[in-house]
Amino acid sequence: MSLLKTEPAHAVTSLEELFAIAHSLELEAATRYEELALRMRSAGDVSLAETFERLASEERGHLNNVVRWSETEKGRGPDAAHLSWTLPETFDDEGAKVAAPEIQTPYGALSMAVRNEERAFAFWSYVAANTEKPEIKQAAEKMAHEELEHISTLRHERRRAYHAERAQTPPATGHKVADAAALETRLAALLDSLVSDSGESERAKISEFAVEARRTADELARTPLSLAALPAAAPTIENPIVLAEVLVEGYLNAADHFQDEAGLTLTQALASRAINRLAWLRAHLQIKRD
Repeated sequence: MSLLKTEPAHAVTSLEELFAIAHSLELEAATRYEELALRMRSAGDVSLAETFERLASEERGHLNNVVRWSETEKGRGPDAAHLSWTLPETFDDEGAKVAAPEIQTPYGALSMAVRNEERAFAFWSYVAANTEKPEIKQAAEKMAHEELEHISTLRHERRRAYHAERAQTPPATGHKVADAAALETRLAALLDSLVSDSGESERAKISEFAVEARRTADELARTPLSLAALPAAAPTIENPIVLAEVLVEGYLNAADHFQDEAGLTLTQALASRAINRLAWLRAHLQIKRD
């Protein structure tokens, strides 16, 4: 599942347009979570309904922040009239609206929310990278940073839900600590192997990601970082998309555990690059997942 199913139609041209986009995306997320909460409550699943209600409330809070920001910067709230193109999908309920409530869990709901925030992060990162206007770039980077913070918060909640749901289940096996530099080097090699068989429009980007992975590996060799709770087979994964996803999870998990500012800044930067990389690979590489 691609983080962004389609790229934005064109660069954002004004703060008014950016605020209108942000308002639309946050409103959709809040509305969709509210719909899921109503469905779960009507089905009698109070716990899951409360999870979706909490997610909806958080999105409403983000929505209010966008309104206040627009009012501060432009003297008025966001106006949908400034939307000049159809927004790419950043919210996916992953079938929750039609799936039987009996097979859904708070952990699953929070996992879906994490992926939605990752898509929103990828969107704002794309907006920031594709504008020449400093005020647009700064605002989009601020939105991307906030989405990264949302991801971290939701992952904390998801971990609590995981432990709550599995309190009576023996600990999972088959996981180990992996060296991040080695995994980045492995990913670079996998990406190199794809270049010759890729289309002309993809080759340059794949090569760019391979170079970036090696540069990251060199950086990590000077600042050793171990990623915990990864699949035991991580060092031998053959699918670059799967390995890129493993690295995203590893960096985000590492960021959750750092107490010092330097370590937190490093792992958040690694996570940011890894999420952008995963977004592109998922969107452009037609590889069957392991």
